[in-house]
Amino acid sequence: QIQLIESGGGLVQAGGSLSLACAASDYAFSSYVVAWFRQAPGRERDFVAGIRQSGNADYGDFVEGRFTISRDSAKNTVTLQMRSLKPEDTAVYWCAADRGILSSSPHAYYYWGRGTQVTVSS
Repeated sequence: QIQLIESGGGLVQAGGSLSLACAASDYAFSSYVVAWFRQAPGRERDFVAGIRQSGNADYGDFVEGRFTISRDSAKNTVTLQMRSLKPEDTAVYWCAADRGILSSSPHAYYYWGRGTQVTVSS
């Protein structure tokens, strides 16, 4: 069973950038699909971005080219680079992983990190 640890959250002004990292305890992390989800108070958990074992990625519609997900297999890490942040990007962000296929549904992921808070001030 792998453990996922997110880092990189924090407070940033609108228009700024943040980079979130998801580090895994499993040396075979490259065999997992990995996704980032987010949830703001009173809202559903939304798919932000996901990356396949091949490195191909999908993004939520609201991303609009502002975020980039990537993976470093040597470091067992998946990174979400976020730029042009908006106040509506404020949420808790979770990293999730599974050995299946990439999905935008949170129910498709068995492994989850504890989450990291991202706050974007206006």
